[in-house]
Amino acid sequence: MFYKLTKEQQEVMISDIQTFFSQEREEEISEFAAERVLDFFKETIAPHFYNMAISDAKKLVEEQFMAIEDEILTLEKPIRK
Repeated sequence: MFYKLTKEQQEVMISDIQTFFSQEREEEISEFAAERVLDFFKETIAPHFYNMAISDAKKLVEEQFMAIEDEILTLEKPIRK
C-alpha cells in the first residue's frame, strides 16, 4: 500500500466514516471498524481513482507540451533558397 496518510488525516477520515454509517445506515461503528473500512477503500478502490488521476495528469501534460511545441515552431524563421 503506497498511501501515506498523516495521523490527522486518518483520524478525520475515520470520523467521517463513522458519521456516514451513523447518518446513512443508522449504525454506530467503532473506531476500529471504521479503520478497517478505510483500509478496504485504500487497498481496493483508491487505486482506481489514483490511476484515473495519473491518466488525467498525463493527458494534461501532453496537451501542454503540444501547445509549447506549437509556440516554439512559430519562432522559426524562413530560410531563403
